[in-house]
Amino acid sequence: MKGTRGRRRTTLAVALALIAGLSATAPAHAGDPAYPFRDPRLPVDRRVDDLLSRLTPDERISLLHQYEPAIPRLGIREFRTGTEALHGVAWLGRTTVFPQAVGLASTWDPELIRQVGFAVGDEARGFQQERPDGWGLNLWAPVVNLLRDPRWGRNEEGYSEDPYLTGSISTAYGTGLTGGDPDHLKTAPTLKHFLANNNEYQRDTTSSELRPRVLKEYDEQAFRPAIEADAATGVMSSYNLVNGRPDTVDPALNDTVRAWTSRDLLNVTDAFAPGNLTGSQGYFGTQAEADAAALKAGIDSFTDNDADPGPTAAAIKSALSSGLLKSSDIDTAVRHILSIRVRLGEFDPGGGRYGSIDASVIDSPAHRKLARTAATEAAVLLKNDDTLPLRKSSSAAVVGPLADTLYTDWYSGTLPYAVTPKDGIAAKLGTPVTSSEGVDRIALRDTATGKYVTAGTGEAGAALKETADAGVRAQFDVFDWGSGIVTLRSAANGRYVGYNWSDFVNDQTQPNGWFVQQQFALERQTDGTYLLRYAGYETGESWWSNPVYLGPAGADGTLGLVPKDRAAHYTKDVVRSGVDEAVAAVRGRDTAVVVVGSMPAINGREAHDRTDMGLAPSQEALVKAVRRANARTVVVVENSYPTTLGALQNEVPALLWTTHAGQETGNALADLLYGDANPAGRLTQTWYRSASDLPSILDYDIIKSDRTYQYFKGRPLYPFGYGLSYTTFRYGGLKRVPDGYEVAVTNTGRRAGDEVVQLYVHQRTSRDKQPLRRLTAYARVSLKPGETKTVQLRLGTSDLAHWDVTRSKWVVETGTYDVLAGASSADIRARTSLKVQGETIPARDLGKATRAENFDDYRAIGLVDESKPRGTAVAATADGAWLKFADTQLGFGASRLTAELAGASGTLEVRIGSPDGRIVGSAHFDGTSSPYTYRTVTAPLAGAKGRADVYLVLSKGLRMSAFSLR
Repeated sequence: MKGTRGRRRTTLAVALALIAGLSATAPAHAGDPAYPFRDPRLPVDRRVDDLLSRLTPDERISLLHQYEPAIPRLGIREFRTGTEALHGVAWLGRTTVFPQAVGLASTWDPELIRQVGFAVGDEARGFQQERPDGWGLNLWAPVVNLLRDPRWGRNEEGYSEDPYLTGSISTAYGTGLTGGDPDHLKTAPTLKHFLANNNEYQRDTTSSELRPRVLKEYDEQAFRPAIEADAATGVMSSYNLVNGRPDTVDPALNDTVRAWTSRDLLNVTDAFAPGNLTGSQGYFGTQAEADAAALKAGIDSFTDNDADPGPTAAAIKSALSSGLLKSSDIDTAVRHILSIRVRLGEFDPGGGRYGSIDASVIDSPAHRKLARTAATEAAVLLKNDDTLPLRKSSSAAVVGPLADTLYTDWYSGTLPYAVTPKDGIAAKLGTPVTSSEGVDRIALRDTATGKYVTAGTGEAGAALKETADAGVRAQFDVFDWGSGIVTLRSAANGRYVGYNWSDFVNDQTQPNGWFVQQQFALERQTDGTYLLRYAGYETGESWWSNPVYLGPAGADGTLGLVPKDRAAHYTKDVVRSGVDEAVAAVRGRDTAVVVVGSMPAINGREAHDRTDMGLAPSQEALVKAVRRANARTVVVVENSYPTTLGALQNEVPALLWTTHAGQETGNALADLLYGDANPAGRLTQTWYRSASDLPSILDYDIIKSDRTYQYFKGRPLYPFGYGLSYTTFRYGGLKRVPDGYEVAVTNTGRRAGDEVVQLYVHQRTSRDKQPLRRLTAYARVSLKPGETKTVQLRLGTSDLAHWDVTRSKWVVETGTYDVLAGASSADIRARTSLKVQGETIPARDLGKATRAENFDDYRAIGLVDESKPRGTAVAATADGAWLKFADTQLGFGASRLTAELAGASGTLEVRIGSPDGRIVGSAHFDGTSSPYTYRTVTAPLAGAKGRADVYLVLSKGLRMSAFSLR
């Protein structure tokens, strides 16, 4: 189909070029509908070909950068890729802020998410009349990277650890963003970040190693659904490497992603990623080589050098002149770009179907209502010992560091208003509530001078100094965010103290910025004094050379950065105990609501993974103290990731989790706590009891390392899919129907509520290691008290397939499959079995060339790039590294080993039965000067016969791409 379309385009291009030549002498205005590219009645391909034919070579190259310039002679305006819209339009001013992405997914409600996407798409269009800096209709959302490790700093941006759930939620959000008609796009969403981007630690130089089954069954399956459904118009390549090759030049951008749809896609790089190819990654010697490789791999738009397209254009022109690129390579990418711009209606009269949308849609009453609904549906009830819902006639205290504030994250829009938990509960009760943030207010006194650290008054604050003033200017509220990090809010003006590359000033409404320069650590010394250490993120960068301790650095006592041996030693005088104040607030109240959690700029975010999954120590202590003072304590955990709650899980009677849920957070929490809404959110990730349940964050092999609910064999704190309700549900039996299964679900309680019915499958026997359970369908269903509904859950034979590494294809094996329906992955209410007549995976035939990456098991093996353009090889990371090729049919005997090897010199052994089993052959390799230069080595085999597991044992540094045993 693509080949036919390509021939049609060539024919059209020739014809249109002739038409253009014939009409060139006639006067025409750039906006004249006589130009075919401006005629909305024509097919998209014809309009693209017409416009492409009118562009000069330099104009075509200019469109390859993120900032595409205007072309006045054709009446074409500038175009920009990359407006952020993760949970609302970001960085353009006040917009509707919906719950963070992981919260949206926690609704398990695709129709609601589609509506949210529709609203976000409208608001993106709402800026089109004014077009502020940073605005565009190519939206960089949603993020579909799988949340396989809850320590990932960007956990808040993704949806789930499960590819099926991620695919369904991203398809719903993307459908809303596009408007639902791929030929007439409201916006053009871009999926982030292709591929396997789930660690921030050294994210531009670490390699995510994906064996074929993990690649096909897990990581690709998160991206495929939205592309197949035309709910996304391209992908963004990620910073990391996959199997040794930077994702910016991953050939899968063309070979795989574009095979999922017949429509043109616009693929973009992440910011500055092209420069990494010659910089931190050192993969190419020149930018011309790098950009040419990216273009050939499937990149269309380069996000590099901020708004300056000059370096990209120069690199592309150099690649053309040196033969690294052909003009047809440029045209292919430009055609992809123009296809999106045509479908966005840019060249239609009046801007097309959505051209009249204006700013009136932004933060509209309908969007405010939708934000409240989304925040309500996203919350998950973790525990409830008959404490919730609360009575509206009762009294309440709302305490905790997040009780009366709302935080935004890096990709949030600006809140148009903020309903805090305290505000929401007070409005619900119709009366003021007692409150306390529960944080200590302290003064820092220099033991050497007797002077206090003081801040300024007024919104602008002032540089911190040491003065004799012991009043309110010397007082700071200390917020503990865990891992030793605190923020200091000045009591003098309610602003946070931060570094401005020169002074420390109390001028910020909340911690913010790329380096989050409002971070400090109070380091206790053996003599009981404290050093104040600056902990902005830039202090961890390789280029940082300044000291990090605070002390008087100016003659007037202004604080600056000084070496540790010159750091001021401070006494920490507690002016007001946060715990004591909170305890006083909750005493005598019918209920204590404690709101604890994270600060999204500090507790993990882009470029910074989490090292601690627990609550901050002072927050945990606060909850325990409040619980002792008031037995009826409800804890709201407001953060962006699974939390190891420790003893709190057992000590408090009720726990509710929510993400940072946007402007309506407080109203949503009040609705839930007081029973005007029934909690129905469900966890989209496994909540582990301890970080010790997890391997290295850099280990991407979920199959071997037993990661996510699919393979985890331990006992989680809360399982995937978990969430409680104020009512109860009964399941009937599973019944087979033509498209899958149906199950009757009854609300057996006294309240209306939503149940999320989840369908899982398990393959009882297989040639390969299979998931313990795997989600294949779900449905959120609303039920009145006593009501029964029959829930339809689709399941087709193809849903049972897994990737067969012996033949590099999807396979459904003959066998018995357990079909399980329930309220979570661990709470199964109905089950049946399904006998499937599929196929039997035959014994391996190693007599033909076998890709080394298609192993069944391994030790001390890394996956690496076979060559820079394409291919995956294996590399031994230690002597005695091995690969297992299970169930191999050697017949009457294989007599020769042939292998394609590169890298260091060493030996390759063939053993039978185990890594130290009987050796049947050994080959010596002299090594190659380049890891990409492969040589064929051979060796005789003796006794290699019958049906057995074959092990290849490699010396350290040896690379192998393929082999055979003949």
